[in-house]
Amino acid sequence: MRRTDKEMLAKGIRLMMWTVLLMFAGPTIIYQAFKNEGHPMYYPVLIVGFIVAVFAIFLAFRGLRTIMNAVFGKKSK
Repeated sequence: MRRTDKEMLAKGIRLMMWTVLLMFAGPTIIYQAFKNEGHPMYYPVLIVGFIVAVFAIFLAFRGLRTIMNAVFGKKSK
């Protein structure tokens, strides 16, 4: 039986912590943009909010993949 790679597991957990932070920040930024539709910075703030939200999704998949590789090992071809 293979042991868990603790360094890779720690890296995956750090990625997931960033993911949680960005999962709250993205919708908050988008909400703030929609509250101020008449402001000249409406579109730039909205775009930044969507970028943060998409990056949170990307980090979630990457973090889960890192954790799974740490626990179960990489697939050998």
